[in-house]
Amino acid sequence: MRETFETFVIILLFSGFGIIHSFLASLEIKKKLAVVIKEKIAFYRIFYNIISLLLFLAVYEMSPKPQIMIYDLPEPYDLWILGLQMISLVFVIAAGFSVNLREFLGIDQIIRYFRNEYDPNELDEKYEFKKTGFYKYTRHPIYFFCILFLGLRPAMDLFYLVFFITMTGYFFAGSYFEERKLAELFGEDYTQYQKDTARIIPFLKFIKGNR
Repeated sequence: MRETFETFVIILLFSGFGIIHSFLASLEIKKKLAVVIKEKIAFYRIFYNIISLLLFLAVYEMSPKPQIMIYDLPEPYDLWILGLQMISLVFVIAAGFSVNLREFLGIDQIIRYFRNEYDPNELDEKYEFKKTGFYKYTRHPIYFFCILFLGLRPAMDLFYLVFFITMTGYFFAGSYFEERKLAELFGEDYTQYQKDTARIIPFLKFIKGNR
């Protein structure tokens, strides 16, 4: 009974994080804020990243940690899985470098602001429509490799399993709202890209949740 309650709390906390994270990332919020603060919207991205990180850490710390072991792989299987996890981490980093990291972090926006070069119509970042590299196979390669990295665990307890399932659900739900924004920005070109390319899991366009 206690483990059931703790599982519910974990899901509730991380789902709450996902809702807040997606809400703050929405175009509607940014557009309304830009009307008020104008060019200072350039600072929103770095604010968003800092708040998101602090909120995630707070949620992680507040979550119950039921110490029920789901599995603990023996040697050499644990080393194989650990090796695959490290490979997936390399791909997370590689996928991250395929985007403009300075723009993603919010650094370039602040530089443009102090140079008096910032266009408030950009809102908090210059969005890019990428179809090359990893993006030929999945519309969200960073999400895909993060799911692999989080899921490839030599040992799994109840807390981490619930955390992993909840975060995977958030990647799929969050990608939906993110793509609404991209479709609004890039129009028919992006909607065609959605039809041609799997959402998260490469090559599996026939899976309804992956379209």
